[in-house]
Amino acid sequence: MWAISKRLTTVLCCCAIGVGCTPADPLKKFSGPAQGATYNISYWSDQPVDQAALQQQITAELERIDLAMSNYRPDSTIEKFNQLQTMEPVEVGTELVQLVAQARFVSSQSQGCYDLTVKPLFDLWGFKADQFHHPTPEQLEQTMQSIGMAKIHESGAGMLAKQLPQLRLDVSSIAQGWTVGQLAKIVEQAGIENYLVEVGGELLVRGKKPEQQDWRVAIEKPLPGAQTLQKIITVKQNEPLAVMTSGTYRHYFDADGVRYSHVLDARTGSPVKHQTVSTTVLIEDPTLGDAWSTAFLCLGSKDGKPVADRLGLKVLFIDQQADELIEISSDALHKSQAVSLQ
Repeated sequence: MWAISKRLTTVLCCCAIGVGCTPADPLKKFSGPAQGATYNISYWSDQPVDQAALQQQITAELERIDLAMSNYRPDSTIEKFNQLQTMEPVEVGTELVQLVAQARFVSSQSQGCYDLTVKPLFDLWGFKADQFHHPTPEQLEQTMQSIGMAKIHESGAGMLAKQLPQLRLDVSSIAQGWTVGQLAKIVEQAGIENYLVEVGGELLVRGKKPEQQDWRVAIEKPLPGAQTLQKIITVKQNEPLAVMTSGTYRHYFDADGVRYSHVLDARTGSPVKHQTVSTTVLIEDPTLGDAWSTAFLCLGSKDGKPVADRLGLKVLFIDQQADELIEISSDALHKSQAVSLQ
């Protein structure tokens, strides 16, 4: 239900595609609708768990986050802020302020490629209406005047202020990761230490499966209509680890022999032109992982890998050259003992 659907390369629990599950799987599981997609929770515990109560808490938290952060609904906190044509500080709550602060960090480290204010560009190019529109230089220049993280400011606890009254924020590229983290907290509060929490393909795992089996996660092949396996990630650590993936291959326009990706570079206002079609980030913080997967997809492997290496982030880039898919791992992922890739 987020205004911009960024999650285009689906990361799936392996059992969803027939890998690593048996008919006698003792995992407890439940699922439901969430943010225009679904959520899935798998867990096991030595202690009794009231699953009905847990599912009610999960549903309530999803509804609360939806009301705060969903750009599709005019009564949400974020959309009320967007609709206010003012530069005065506005109360939006500490969670949204925290998301903006984390997004600002990712934006700065990605040289401004990643940005929460790009929604007007998304609309300008026609991605909102699914009708391609190649803007004129004048239209692009005009729209770029209202783009930039520097035009939004945290103004005290729970307050945000715009530098331009017409500025709009879209948190769809970071809020789903935040949601995963919030649901995981609820699961842990129920005394569960071994779990997988997934929302719309974004997921976080902790501990082990029964009989000390590692969690295994499948990444989809980043090709239009493929829905086949590209990679299996085995998580060997017990500490929480988020697996966040973004892709370009399901939302694009072909016009005059040129493919225009929905991934927009906030520095230029135009679709990215590199060959990277998928990025997967493995990180402890699901909120940052969500933002980074978009940022690295914006940067592409050539510019993104040096950033990942400098920050010590575990990232898998997948580039497409003609019909060939080429995998590029960051140094931290290549050296990691916490995960293995097959």
